[in-house]
Amino acid sequence: MNYRHAFHAGNFADVFKHAILARILVYLTRKDAPIRFIDTHAGVGLYDLLGAQGRQNPEWQAGIARCRDPWPEDVAALLAPYLATVGALDSEGATHAYPGSPVIAQMLTRPQDRLNFCEKHPADRALLQENIGHDARIRVLDGDGYTRLNALVPPRERRGLVLIDPPFEAPDEFTQMQQAVVKAHHKWAQATYVLWYPVKDQNAERLAMSLVAAGIRRILRLQINIGALGDGKLTQCALLMINPPYVLEQEARVMLPALCERLAQGPNSSFSIDWLAGE
Repeated sequence: MNYRHAFHAGNFADVFKHAILARILVYLTRKDAPIRFIDTHAGVGLYDLLGAQGRQNPEWQAGIARCRDPWPEDVAALLAPYLATVGALDSEGATHAYPGSPVIAQMLTRPQDRLNFCEKHPADRALLQENIGHDARIRVLDGDGYTRLNALVPPRERRGLVLIDPPFEAPDEFTQMQQAVVKAHHKWAQATYVLWYPVKDQNAERLAMSLVAAGIRRILRLQINIGALGDGKLTQCALLMINPPYVLEQEARVMLPALCERLAQGPNSSFSIDWLAGE
């Protein structure tokens, strides 16, 4: 799966992933103590949905564009931090600056927090540096994100969040992800880890079970399926979270039914919430 994100920005997977990411950041920043945010595959940070790539493959039309209409009050309250980072949408539901995870993290963290963004593609890294501005809290790092993660943990901050959201360009991506998480968790066990991945074959289930077999506990899995389209496009993805906030399951049970209904593209849309290893 070759996934250059500029062609998919703002799609259903982004809405799902970024809404949950925002909830975790809101929780982690409630206490005064600083956090460390590490993004292993950061991308460029901002995406122009009205630009050439967004127009060529406008998946955002079935994603963020569907978020313009009002939500039920309880859902709206939970989605508010994420939608605030997106900002105003035009009449089609698009924006010239849809935020990737680096910008969402930048906007939802505080002066005392520190953020590390890893991006191995030189052109994307240069754009990321340009897009996030001169923020003294941020370091943009080159090289392989999995290797960088091992060097970055444990940070001096006791609490933090690691986001692993690769482009799935490598055939052994699931294996690399599993090995990196197990190694990092051994060094920084109290952190929250968020893994995004497509659900297309047995690799997804093998990843989940391998983390359980490695002895990692408190693993929450959220999954969304927008319905079978029959055209080979991604229709299902998941977030695997280690040490999620205690309130996240409850919040997900409010958000996911509404997101699933709003983002559905076929009759078989569904979502699931399950603990793989302990609550």
